Amino acid sequence: MSKMEIPIDQVKRLPAIGGEVDLLKVLQLLPGVQSGGEGTSGLYVRGGSPDQNLMLLDGVPLYSVNHLFGFFSVFNADAVKNMSITKGGFPARFGGRLSSILEIYMKDGHMKEYHADATVSIIASKLTVEGPIVEDKASFMLSARRTYLDLLINPIIAQANRNNPDVTTDPRYYFYDLNGKLNWRIGPKDRLYLSAFKGEDDFGIASAENYGINSSTLDFGLDWKNEIQALRWNREWSPRLFSNTTLTRSLYNFNTGIEITEQSEDTLSMAALYNSGIEDFSGRIDFDFAPNARHYIKFGANWTNHTFSPGATSLELDFGDTPALDTLLGPADIKSDEAFLYVEDEFELSERLKLNLGVHASILMVQDTSYNSIQPRAALNYRLPGGYAFKASFARMAQYVNLLTNEGLGLPTDLWVPSTARIRPQQSWQVAMGVAKTFGDIEVSLEGYYKGMEGLLSYKEGASFLFSLDTDWEDQVTQGIGNAYGTELLVQKKYGRTTGWIGYTLSWSNRQFDDINSGNWYPFTYDRRHDVSFVVTHDFTDKWTGSAVWLYGTGRALTLSESSFSAYVPDGTGEGIYTFSAEVPSEKNAFRMSPYHRLDLSLTRTKIRENGTRHLIFSVYNAYNNLNPFFAQTDEDDNGNPVIREYGIFPIIPSIAWRFSF
Repeated sequence: MSKMEIPIDQVKRLPAIGGEVDLLKVLQLLPGVQSGGEGTSGLYVRGGSPDQNLMLLDGVPLYSVNHLFGFFSVFNADAVKNMSITKGGFPARFGGRLSSILEIYMKDGHMKEYHADATVSIIASKLTVEGPIVEDKASFMLSARRTYLDLLINPIIAQANRNNPDVTTDPRYYFYDLNGKLNWRIGPKDRLYLSAFKGEDDFGIASAENYGINSSTLDFGLDWKNEIQALRWNREWSPRLFSNTTLTRSLYNFNTGIEITEQSEDTLSMAALYNSGIEDFSGRIDFDFAPNARHYIKFGANWTNHTFSPGATSLELDFGDTPALDTLLGPADIKSDEAFLYVEDEFELSERLKLNLGVHASILMVQDTSYNSIQPRAALNYRLPGGYAFKASFARMAQYVNLLTNEGLGLPTDLWVPSTARIRPQQSWQVAMGVAKTFGDIEVSLEGYYKGMEGLLSYKEGASFLFSLDTDWEDQVTQGIGNAYGTELLVQKKYGRTTGWIGYTLSWSNRQFDDINSGNWYPFTYDRRHDVSFVVTHDFTDKWTGSAVWLYGTGRALTLSESSFSAYVPDGTGEGIYTFSAEVPSEKNAFRMSPYHRLDLSLTRTKIRENGTRHLIFSVYNAYNNLNPFFAQTDEDDNGNPVIREYGIFPIIPSIAWRFSF
């Protein structure tokens, strides 16, 4: 129920911005899965927020999946074997999130032959190699990707600095990611896997002004990184019993800093660095037991130790004739332990009826406080006459980690914080029902859902991720409730020279917080009434393949000023009057941006030779040049009348990429 898989080969044939294929953007083309806005790679599944998606890379949670401020994801398609997303009807073996489970597995490495796959595009280059270490016994896979925006703009910046040597500017930006996996058959019944991932973004700008004895420098930086490691041992105990034992580590770190120096007769300097992150160590064991061909049982347990760094600021001040200051401000790290047990039973009651029943029991221990949750799960599939299938599911979920984010900001200023003695866990329940039928080679499914949520976390109005030095982050947030409901239609063709799908979602998503919008219900920022996607791939000949993607979505909800007023206050001297103006905001998210829509096209020429396969890929992003809004604000026209202005960032973008494999 509510689970979808997309073949990686099909993903690589779809159009992509700058020639760089993005797995998460492909998922955003599915019903019930939406993007946060132009260029972003976050997922908003059935009215949920990004932190409510459990992103698993080889079974290890990833806490940030963005490169280039959200324009790309950290998932390198060349290193991925398969991916799937579950939007509801969650099996009991999964837990810890409310909205979706995204499973992505790296390639295991070929056991018999060496293979390489490389791509050069206008944004980045990447290389993947795999092959045997010991034939039929051990193999490896290594993949690397790096953007070279910094290398392209450096000559331009250098020339500008030579034209004005008194004022120099040095911007920088790049991202890279590395994937690796070892696969070792220890014996006929045992296998070991060791997988690792590291990805990092580095953005900054340095500037200097030099006018004789007076000079100044400024260096601003912003960077974030992910790391995971996983060691997995699977064992076949008997033809009916199988186990997986896994040890994992996951790390996410975000920091931003600024350093300013002023020099004349004295040297003045100031440096500040803000750092936050989360690190997990986890152990898990899963068993699969099949009493017979119509009965399948899964059970297991998991333990995770979290270390949260909600944010610490280090300050260094030196004003010459005063004592220097060097201090660290901010909340202390928070540690918590999360554990769960589960049992899941899938069986056929008859030739027409299949059931999946289970329970997921979890506990969180933090700050001398414990929370526990018993989460029943149930799903059924009933074959109706005429080839129709009726599906239904129910699931309760609990979540012990939270993402604090400033709505509308595309920067990775998001903070992961735990449930604490003061912050209760998020919880949800979801029910879904649907019907499906296959007409020849076309599959059609229609599904409806309702989800209730509580314990949702949000900043209070006026608060931000840069907490006041004397204020704890827990004082900046509030908790509330929400709901989401809708209908999803998918028509899909998987086979033949022409493949693709049409997806449509009609949905609502709402929130209520006592400390926001005067306690009244309001639409979630990413509440999107209509969402349409049209995806098609066609093989014209053995050498030429084309693809097209068209998207349409209701505009994002936002809050704007509806009125303003001026006040006149004596300035305290008896000689004048101080005047100030203030704007009065609308109801929360009472306005909508313009609808989002665009067309992407791609054409690929393939040559197969004895020494490998070559692909020349031409693509156009936003083919009819619709400047979709990235943000909006109130302004005035030439006559002084108030207007709302929208600003976009991506016009039509043609690109070319070259890919070869052998």
